[in-house]
Amino acid sequence: MITAWLPSLLVAMLALLLLWGAVTDLRSRTISNGLNLTIALLAPLWWWTNGLAFYPDILSQIGLALAVFGLFAGLFALGMMGGGDVKMLGALALWLPLEAMALLLILMALAGGAVTIATLVHHWALRRSGRPEIPYGVAIALAGLWVFGERYFNPFG
Repeated sequence: MITAWLPSLLVAMLALLLLWGAVTDLRSRTISNGLNLTIALLAPLWWWTNGLAFYPDILSQIGLALAVFGLFAGLFALGMMGGGDVKMLGALALWLPLEAMALLLILMALAGGAVTIATLVHHWALRRSGRPEIPYGVAIALAGLWVFGERYFNPFG
């Protein structure tokens, strides 16, 4: 059956997109709209390969994505998150059920703390002035890779 390998292919594609987002965020402190749009547009294929029903499954995914996007757009408005980070989180929420998305957010916060400390140390070591920009896309990507990788690499899950 052709769809037997499609979920694995989609996860591999998502992993590459997340890695690309982390690299570009490290280099330029931006995550492109095209990358986030690609993640979002692959979600319906993910839904189809996993047999999600329109109601309640897909509508729940869309509602979760809107809620995540709204929450983090508020943080963006307060200057606490970048726009690309917010869009990446909203796009990822289209892929994950509530429990997995909650885990992603917890892991993102932990990884984000480490990324923030590393960025501050780097900023200080180079004696740069001003406020450093934190490449939070790295933390989002690491958390996303962990959550999706766990399904494939955890023999106890």
